[in-house]
Amino acid sequence: MTAQEVGSGRFVRQPNRFTDRITADGSSGFPAESGRYRLFVSYACPWAQRSMIVRELLGLEDVIGLAVVDPIRDERGWRIPGRDPVTGAEFLSELYLATDPSFEGRYTVPCIWDTRTKRLVTNDFPNITTTMETEFTAHHRPGAPDLYPEALRPEIDELNAVVYTTVNNGVYKAGFATAQDAYEEAVDALFATLDDLEERLSTRRYLLGDQITEADIRLYTTLARFDAVYYSHFKCNLRRLVDYPNLWAYARDLYSVPAFGGTTDFDHIKRHYYVTHRHINPTGIVPKGPLVDWTTPHNRER
Repeated sequence: MTAQEVGSGRFVRQPNRFTDRITADGSSGFPAESGRYRLFVSYACPWAQRSMIVRELLGLEDVIGLAVVDPIRDERGWRIPGRDPVTGAEFLSELYLATDPSFEGRYTVPCIWDTRTKRLVTNDFPNITTTMETEFTAHHRPGAPDLYPEALRPEIDELNAVVYTTVNNGVYKAGFATAQDAYEEAVDALFATLDDLEERLSTRRYLLGDQITEADIRLYTTLARFDAVYYSHFKCNLRRLVDYPNLWAYARDLYSVPAFGGTTDFDHIKRHYYVTHRHINPTGIVPKGPLVDWTTPHNRER
């Protein structure tokens, strides 16, 4: 996760530095081979959780390795507990600088390391999940869901663009704003989209109908953090997730799927945000709440 402020008080996300592609046919120079790549993630980060969910849904656990960083990030960046046994790195920054010694930005997750060429291939989080879905198909488990079906891609892409701008990134625009008008602009857009999604989910189980797609994965990781972090820490407090009957039931429905619930770690989420962002929460105190039961029946199958 990255933050950058500009003169208007509006938050601007740092561009992704590494954008090479892994391809099924290897035409990019990075073929989709089993055992070659290592995915670095944080349970705290919504962008990283997306990649963990997709990796598990598609059965790629034995195909793409996984390394989880510590949830507390300091000026040295993300720490890898006990050093990464594959790369030997103690901090994710070591892998960024090994790939580009001149790199001066934030060291972000998720990112993928190539054990063959010993360099980072990508930290381009929007494309990491779609790469798993479209380029690693030969390695998907039997019966794996099609999370990015070709016939639905235009609709998925259109919806993802709105959700990214106003919801996924919208909470950061609100939380990291340093001007009142920038904050209110972000919050108004965020809740306008949440209101639209609440209505959309009144007539369908998932965003695109009766199957989970890439769009649901992208929305879920923001919803999972909403009441625990964004509502209070980022001042997105017009309404809570639990105040939306359809969105709240939808989020619990997804949480009941092991790939979603098993990668949702509220301890990591809360400790990261409340301790790392000292300019927002100077004391570093982590709140005990909210007391929310994500396992209550969702009844979305109706």
